[in-house]
Amino acid sequence: MVHRATALESFTPQIPEAVVADLRSRLRATRWVDAPEGLGWDAGTDVAYLRDLVAYWADGFDFAAHQAQLASLPSRRVTLGGTRVHLLHAPASRRPGDAPPLPLLLAHGWPDSAWRYRKVVPLLTAPGSGAGTGDAGRRTFDLVVPDMPGFGFSDTPSGPTPDNRAVAALWAELMTALGYDRFLVAGGDMGSHVARFLALDFPDRVIAVHRTDAGLPVFAGDPALLTQEERDWLEESARWRTAEGAYAAVQGTKPQTLAVGLTDSPAGLAAWVVEKLRSWSDCGGDLETAYTRDEVLALLTEHWAAGNVGAGVRAYRANAAIPREQLARYVDVPSGFSVFAGDVVRPPRAWLDRVANTVYATEPPRGGHFAPFEQPESYAHELRSFVDLLEPTAH
Repeated sequence: MVHRATALESFTPQIPEAVVADLRSRLRATRWVDAPEGLGWDAGTDVAYLRDLVAYWADGFDFAAHQAQLASLPSRRVTLGGTRVHLLHAPASRRPGDAPPLPLLLAHGWPDSAWRYRKVVPLLTAPGSGAGTGDAGRRTFDLVVPDMPGFGFSDTPSGPTPDNRAVAALWAELMTALGYDRFLVAGGDMGSHVARFLALDFPDRVIAVHRTDAGLPVFAGDPALLTQEERDWLEESARWRTAEGAYAAVQGTKPQTLAVGLTDSPAGLAAWVVEKLRSWSDCGGDLETAYTRDEVLALLTEHWAAGNVGAGVRAYRANAAIPREQLARYVDVPSGFSVFAGDVVRPPRAWLDRVANTVYATEPPRGGHFAPFEQPESYAHELRSFVDLLEPTAH
């Protein structure tokens, strides 16, 4: 059966009071794991920190204020491939004499959603917004920020969880439904791969692709053909997989076992997500230098209320089945990389040139894996600088 995109409809995400009441009850009844003295974050989430966060989630977090924030977002909904997809659709504001806005799709990853980009929506749609003295009067964008199926406020697919390549095809259909024949795409984490597949599979439609990472390396050739920097990058990535990659091994092989606990226990969900926010952000080990508690709990509350954490972790299993040759394809579409200094693994320029037609590569000094949320003004500046470099081909 061929599914067509339905018309775009207004949509306000809602978290029912009964869901909030049940969440609070579960948080207060958490059965806590023991925590040997001095263990801290070394073996995973610091239980002392988590107990404090859970107590605040139950009795301090303002659910009504969070609902009001959700209601203020430019949320829409459309059905793609038989699944209702939530997106933020924010056309640019324009002043006389401004350059026409460019359509820009922003693709998120795990363990987040369109939440990753909420802070940059006003920066990229309003003229003169963003960091740096050269941003005044710069290009604005018509933003499209969808939640992947099974993430955020998008529905969970009734069939298999789509992999990154399948999501890219859905987003191409989405842009058609919105009336955008050609567009820019940007992403990070799984969104980096979604953006990459959009450029690979729809090169006539993608003007350019911007990414905050190049993913973990896939290379089956002779290491002697690589530069020393690239060989160091492969070794660093292998060490990272050993030290930090257990979550991906579980999610890529037996995600449903994990999903039972994450779906039943909000404290368990918080432990799994918060540890990654801390480990992958540029926060020096102090999570609250990168996010307020309310910002973290907004993401966790949305995960919990949607009840779709199983689909999120199953996405790793779906992506693990993508053929290796697909992961090694070279991206011909003009590509830009802003690899923020606090991200987990940072490829050298030689690797970026090896995998893509790299015309822009920078290393902003502050920000990590969730740079659009951690450093929104810097991220907006990076996107504008990349597009400026492409002019006039970006029309």
